[in-house]
Amino acid sequence: MNLSVVVPAWNEADSLSDLFAEIRAALSDWDGEWEVIVVDDGSTDGTFEVVRSENAKDSRIRGVKFRRNAGKAAGLAAGFAAARGAYVITMDADLQDDPQELRPLMALLAQGWDMVSGWKQIRNDPVDKTLPSRFYNALVQRVSGLDLHDFNCGLKAYKREVLPNLRLYGQMHRLLPVMAHWDGFKVTEKVVNHRARRFGVSKYGWARGFHGLFDLLTLWFLNRYMRRPLHLFGSIGLAAIFLGSLPIPWFALQWILTGDMHVRPLLLFSVGGIILGVQFLSLGLIAELIH
Repeated sequence: MNLSVVVPAWNEADSLSDLFAEIRAALSDWDGEWEVIVVDDGSTDGTFEVVRSENAKDSRIRGVKFRRNAGKAAGLAAGFAAARGAYVITMDADLQDDPQELRPLMALLAQGWDMVSGWKQIRNDPVDKTLPSRFYNALVQRVSGLDLHDFNCGLKAYKREVLPNLRLYGQMHRLLPVMAHWDGFKVTEKVVNHRARRFGVSKYGWARGFHGLFDLLTLWFLNRYMRRPLHLFGSIGLAAIFLGSLPIPWFALQWILTGDMHVRPLLLFSVGGIILGVQFLSLGLIAELIH
């Protein structure tokens, strides 16, 4: 199998038939073997029935069905596990990703890149989706050191050897290029055609921005401190102990000279800082023992 196209789908029954037709057209004159794997993420609109019907006509179209909605990361993980192709390309089921991009993406992989991420340079989405996305992409670019413009694009291409290194859980699907880059794979991007949605509504709201920030923090921690957690927690602990200890000489001198000691906000801050620092140091030591 040369190519596997993984398509996570949640209530996209209206668009799948057109998507399959476009994929067939895009690959009609290609000599390689290909398959499409649709992961039905707990749909309630007959999405899997459409996949089953298409499979009866074309065995290259296969399906995986979840009993309940598990999220896009879980869908991609299931699709990657079922994929048999040397190249694996992911795309959304809502027809906003153009199947005509399949061949150009494979061409970049053939040139030596390990992963190619799509860049929706001209994006056909409302402003309440594009503005937060621009902010998030700029933040991820700065934190990761990976010079990509669009980390959220569903259209991505992988060589098969990249897949076992991807840690897919929660909402980590947004950060797959970062994972591949930090694991030493060659990652690039390609401007792709992005089309307006024809059926249904977007499954993502404003809350996904917060989820993305948490995922980025998690990935940053795992990459930098997974093997040395005491370096992070110990640094915070020592800083808290240092700041908490700064007022101690003043209070000690006051007590020596006047014999009087009152509980003041600064004293509470000092004691609290020292206690917090000791707790962080203890947390770092426990993390080292667990590791």
